[in-house]
Amino acid sequence: MKNDLFSIGPITVHGYGLMIAIGIIAAYLVALFRARKRGLNEDVVLDLVFYCAGFGFLGSKILYFLTRLGDFIKNPEMGISLASGWVVIGGIIGGIFGGWLCTRIKKVSFLEYFDLVLPAVALAQAFGRIGCLLAGCCYGEETTSALHIMFTQSQFAPNNVWLVPTQIYSSLLDFALFVVLSVIYSRRKEDEAGLVGGCYLVLYSIGRFILEFYRGDLVRGSIGVLSTSQFLSIFTALAGGIVIVMVKKKRKVA
Repeated sequence: MKNDLFSIGPITVHGYGLMIAIGIIAAYLVALFRARKRGLNEDVVLDLVFYCAGFGFLGSKILYFLTRLGDFIKNPEMGISLASGWVVIGGIIGGIFGGWLCTRIKKVSFLEYFDLVLPAVALAQAFGRIGCLLAGCCYGEETTSALHIMFTQSQFAPNNVWLVPTQIYSSLLDFALFVVLSVIYSRRKEDEAGLVGGCYLVLYSIGRFILEFYRGDLVRGSIGVLSTSQFLSIFTALAGGIVIVMVKKKRKVA
């Protein structure tokens, strides 16, 4: 895989950045389409994209700093690069906070727009993982399986060895999550606001927890026998489960 796709004069187009941009645009278009069908405010959707993306990137970077705090203190310049140093779970937490803040400012229902946006977020993540594949980051552990990938020009993954294709698995799971959440959203009742968001947190966290066992980039930090992302996935899954239970209880009471 090759991250530097092509150059136009002094500008080089990187696969990772391109896939992130495609993912954000695709997420916006999907969310906008559904907002029109549901009669929701289209301007809020655009604001949500900026808030969620901005706080998502910030949260992802902050969690990366925390997982490598010792290294960062020794070499502060390591955190400046925008080409690396991101933790997706941190991005999810930051993005959700950004979405909550946006809906508070706009005085609209957080849970309603939470459900609207989360399937699109899964779609954006699916494209983002293709970017990871092109860059060679978020790579898997060494394997002897026929289902492998080998990098030859990566600045992140070890080159010329067989690795578990965790980026491909992650992307496929995110595309599948997008489909599942889209179906749930289409069948969700009006008094079930928050159901889709809760399902996203549970399903994504389970998938991420399992895939972490096959990741080979151990610099992301760990808490006990679990990676940082696995540890946080437990809490995001529990949070999602609580949201689902609350939605169901509220519906029964109503």
